[in-house]
Amino acid sequence: MSDATTHLLLPFILAAQAQKHVTHNEALRLLDGLVQLSVLDRDLTVPPASPADGDRYIVGSGATGDWAGWDLNVVLWTDGVWLRLPPRTGWRAWVEDEGLLLVYDGAGWIGTTPSTLQNMALLGLGTTADASNPFAAKLNAALWTAKTVAEGGTGDLFYTMNKEAAGDDLGLTLQTGFVTKALVGLFGSDRFRLAVSADGSTFFDGLSVDNATGIVDQPRLPRFKAYTNYDNYVGVGTWTKIAINNTDYNDQGAFDAANNRFVAPVDGTYLFGATLLYKVNASTLARMSGRLALNGTTEIRGSRGEISGVHVSEATALWLQTMVSLTAGDTVELQGNFRAADGYFAADQTSFWGMKIG
Repeated sequence: MSDATTHLLLPFILAAQAQKHVTHNEALRLLDGLVQLSVLDRDLTVPPASPADGDRYIVGSGATGDWAGWDLNVVLWTDGVWLRLPPRTGWRAWVEDEGLLLVYDGAGWIGTTPSTLQNMALLGLGTTADASNPFAAKLNAALWTAKTVAEGGTGDLFYTMNKEAAGDDLGLTLQTGFVTKALVGLFGSDRFRLAVSADGSTFFDGLSVDNATGIVDQPRLPRFKAYTNYDNYVGVGTWTKIAINNTDYNDQGAFDAANNRFVAPVDGTYLFGATLLYKVNASTLARMSGRLALNGTTEIRGSRGEISGVHVSEATALWLQTMVSLTAGDTVELQGNFRAADGYFAADQTSFWGMKIG
């Protein structure tokens, strides 16, 4: 019959043994050292100078002094001496200075953090995952970094997302208070889209890229092309707003045809242009001028032009173009003037156009 237990080597009290309490206390000491095993450190190779009773360590490789030859063993300081506890396969130990759980595999102590996680149904980090969100994370920062060449990687980093078919959705949903404010990705097709929303239900495409051609569209860009559908008479020496009252197109409704002017929907930089075609009234000696006016009165720098000398009715034309920074609500209108002789700004070919560019 053995005089110790199989796994922890706790001494048995034998028949007719004298001083049975010594054997019993030795077994209790071993149990106290091994059960719920937690060690202070696993890297020391020299015993600490002033251990406290009950201190436990996993001895580091290459130990010297009282620990010489005890590499990877558990040691317990008790009754003023170091007690050696050789580990067995499957022992677990909590390392207090690292906050790490180790297991002894028969050759060494290894971490219990798995190196491979496969086919998990749910994973929640700081929050609870569910069927709708099988992966969920609640955190303040996340980092993806490439595995370097020195580490056996390529130095590159790709994040791949895949959908089953072109008509499916694939992308990032950006929310505030769990209300979707922006979508970035491939939604309903393979065109790349950036769409925004104020309420999480109605979305507007700010950017769309054709995946077949790479052509970029800005569907919500304020832009217009407008014209007058009648001859506008203007007398001599007076800047007069030309009645640009029809539009060929008017994205976002920024051009106010009823009041013959563009109204900036948002702050930004805008590009404008105009064509003014002359039509004679009584004399071809007119000097035709044109300009763009901010808020009805202020001439926009760089927008003014003039043609002097004899004009040819419905052939002489003036072209204007300029760029200007506007605040939401600012207006821009086309104005015309004649010097020397009055005349008309001809229908259909007298036009005004513009768009936001920044």
